[in-house]
Amino acid sequence: MRTRPLKVALLGCGVVGSEVARIMTTHADDLAARIGAPIELAGVAVRRPDKVRGGIPAELITTDATALVKRGDIDVVVEVIGGIEPARTLITTAFEHGASVVSANKALLAQDGATLYAAAEQHGRDLYYEAAVAGAIPLIRPLRESLAGDKINRVMGIVNGTTNFILDKMDSTGAGYQEALDEATALGYAEADPTADVEGFDAAAKAAILAGIAFHTRVRLDDVYREGMTEVTAADFASARQMGCTIKLLAICERAADGESVTARVHPAMIPLSHPLASVREAYNAVFVEAEAAGRLMFYGPGAGGSPTASAVLGDVVAVCRNRLNEATGPGESAYTQLPVSPMGDVVTRYHISLDVADKPGVLAQVATVFAEHGVSIDTVRQHGRQDGDGEASLVVVTHRAPDAALSGTVEALRKLDTVRGVASIMRVEGE
Repeated sequence: MRTRPLKVALLGCGVVGSEVARIMTTHADDLAARIGAPIELAGVAVRRPDKVRGGIPAELITTDATALVKRGDIDVVVEVIGGIEPARTLITTAFEHGASVVSANKALLAQDGATLYAAAEQHGRDLYYEAAVAGAIPLIRPLRESLAGDKINRVMGIVNGTTNFILDKMDSTGAGYQEALDEATALGYAEADPTADVEGFDAAAKAAILAGIAFHTRVRLDDVYREGMTEVTAADFASARQMGCTIKLLAICERAADGESVTARVHPAMIPLSHPLASVREAYNAVFVEAEAAGRLMFYGPGAGGSPTASAVLGDVVAVCRNRLNEATGPGESAYTQLPVSPMGDVVTRYHISLDVADKPGVLAQVATVFAEHGVSIDTVRQHGRQDGDGEASLVVVTHRAPDAALSGTVEALRKLDTVRGVASIMRVEGE
């Protein structure tokens, strides 16, 4: 074993960063045995130096992150500060000064991963980011390496634990959205401002990363269709149960049937209870991969939290350190296909549409005509009158698969019918 330690600089010492530092210290001997050389925490960049950080020597703490990554003797920089800047500049500066980088920064990778890849390649260094998607679940490395010889056609999954916790509580207890969100906040699953989670921004960033790796093409955050889950109601879950389904916020990345384009989207969807993703409970994550040769694979586990995310970070640190000892680098960007990303309107989907309609003859025929005019076939229809005798009925239509633009146009046309009093809910149906 080499005796000179490999030096690691840590950018950020919050929930994840502090756990990375703790594991590096308490498992130092094991990590050294696995790498073939000891590793040493050489510096920790923070914003608030006066905060107590147990187990980290005070002399390692600095507020000058730029000076830390410019030292020249740093082998690996671990970036867990998040955001776009100064993270992007710090990472590229680290490459310029000879360090490889391990990052958990999904937002930066989704928005400008190409810049980071280019800088890593220019300076012959590694960029690893297993922790950016699905926490402790090994996912990025299997996609980049284990399935590198296969053709992936679809990646669909639950990649945000907060939203899955909320939807699971709504399904299992009958709670409303706000009640379930309040419970998630009280338990620490939801941030004080949960917008990034419940509006799908977090999941969209992860979808961009997954699509880029799976389809060997550049997919940016702006390419991902995003729809949040704040409008999901208890009535939607009741409708889902009648269909033998539940509701999940899904990240879906697909290769078009002709192989000439890809799509990436995040939105709530009904999925059959028989689908493996339907049984994912609480704040867990799961990703379902469909590959041409390997078939269907599912990756499941805790998708967030200090310890799970630190586990993924340190797995990357071990891999990068091994590469440093062997004077090699791991896989870089693979974007050779240069496939275009199709807009949501071109995606072929199914809809579950619940309408409030006038309770009189001929309404169903009018509704069916609108679907026919837009080239959308109906799979099933349920209609029943109201017990309160208010002259209205509920009409639930489930469509066959059709371009999303045609389905959206159908809904807009339905709203204009005099006999349609309102559209109670619209939701896509996935996982057939």
